[in-house]
Amino acid sequence: MDHSTAFHLWKDSNLVMATIDITEQSFAQALENNGIVFVDFWAGWCGPCRMFAPIYGAASERHPEITFAKVDTEAQQGLAAAAGITAIPTLMAFRNKSLVFSQPGALNATGLEEVIQEVKNLDMARLRAQDAPQQS
Repeated sequence: MDHSTAFHLWKDSNLVMATIDITEQSFAQALENNGIVFVDFWAGWCGPCRMFAPIYGAASERHPEITFAKVDTEAQQGLAAAAGITAIPTLMAFRNKSLVFSQPGALNATGLEEVIQEVKNLDMARLRAQDAPQQS
C-alpha cells in the first residue's frame, strides 16, 4: 500500500479513527471515487491542527460513508498552493467533485458535525442549477 492511500490510526479513549493521506497525484482520484470528501489541510508544527486532528478522526469514525482525507501542507506544498491554502488548518468539503465548503481555522466537534450535516443535506441539483450559465 503506498503512502497516499495508507490509513493512519490514532487511539483516543479507546476510539480508533481512520483518515487517508492524499497527495497532488491522488487528489483528483479521491474526489472522483467518492461522493463526499472532507479534506483537512494541516502541518505538524501547527498547534490548532494537532488539536483538530482527534476531532476530525472521531468524525471519520462516526461517518464511514464520507471520505476524510488529510493533506500535510509541508510535504504537499504544490497541492496546498493549488488549493489556495493561506492558513492552517483549513477544512474543505467536496460533494460530487464540487467544492461546497472551505474554511480556515479549527472547528470544535459540534461545529464540524454541523458542517458535515449541511454538506450531506445539500440539494446538489439546485446548486448545479444556480451555478449553470443563464440561458436566454
